[in-house]
Amino acid sequence: MKVTVLGLGMWGFCLARHLAGNGHDVIAWTIEKDLLERLSRGEDHPFLMRSCQGLPIQLAGSIEEACSSTDMIVESVTTKGLRKVLHAIREVPSALSVPFVLTSKGLEQETFLTTPDVFFDVCGQKSLLTMISGPSFAVEVSNHLPTAVVCGAWEQKACDIVVQAFSSSAFRVYPNLDIRGVALGGSLKNVISIACGIADGLGLGVGARAALVTRGLHEMVKFAVADGCRPETLYGLSGLGDLYLTCSSNMSRNFRFGQLLSTGLTKVEAEKQIGMIVEGAYTCAAAKELSHRHNISMPIVAAVSDIVEGKIPASEAVSLLMQRHVKDERL
Repeated sequence: MKVTVLGLGMWGFCLARHLAGNGHDVIAWTIEKDLLERLSRGEDHPFLMRSCQGLPIQLAGSIEEACSSTDMIVESVTTKGLRKVLHAIREVPSALSVPFVLTSKGLEQETFLTTPDVFFDVCGQKSLLTMISGPSFAVEVSNHLPTAVVCGAWEQKACDIVVQAFSSSAFRVYPNLDIRGVALGGSLKNVISIACGIADGLGLGVGARAALVTRGLHEMVKFAVADGCRPETLYGLSGLGDLYLTCSSNMSRNFRFGQLLSTGLTKVEAEKQIGMIVEGAYTCAAAKELSHRHNISMPIVAAVSDIVEGKIPASEAVSLLMQRHVKDERL
């Protein structure tokens, strides 16, 4: 296949290399001109420390060039930048007639939409839309370490194409037709990961982390059910699987972001120190607002949002969470 990859951050570049390694001809684009020039010279990616050399990867100077005459499009831009990219793609003839793969994990700030909903809002169709999500770090995938993810989709046909294109001996892809549930799992786990990073930074111990993961998953499932998704999706790879990964490793930028917040840094200062977009920092406010609209209690999400926005110190938020009225442990 000829596969287009839009966005060459760590994950986008990792997927471009992975797809090229699977025998596909890849054409890739990024808005970052300096990065494009660096990769064009055969130099390593600044974060992944890998190059394009020896792989069938062509670098495009524009979205139009990248999306013309392709068999599949894979996006790996930020959630914030997704809508703008989709508007550009919509102007390319035939670009929406091929399977489209989302990988961005977040909720749009202005609309509170999931990424599949943003796609439908801009492009007006669903049948060829899919989403790859699950517990995966770019460095490990690039080193061909065993990884399992899920492919969410609206329709089975598109899902089957993407599963076949991405699957390899070290990269296992499971199909799931609850694409919005897959999207919510990948988005909300980032918020809980920030909470775990804060707890780690405050030295609260592994017991506190276990409690945050367990009760955080409880909030994620409640949210997904209220939003019309299947609860079992959140117990799968895009929910529990990705939650476990990002809440237990310093390789997670959301976890590191939480650690930095615990030291008193602001959102801007912490994200600047990490050097990359932290999706959970923007998802938390949207998730908090949506929980109010759904009339469901999400105290961990609300606390993270308040800490990120500088409304309350991390240590005080922990005290407030521990003093909440005790309820039965049930969904």
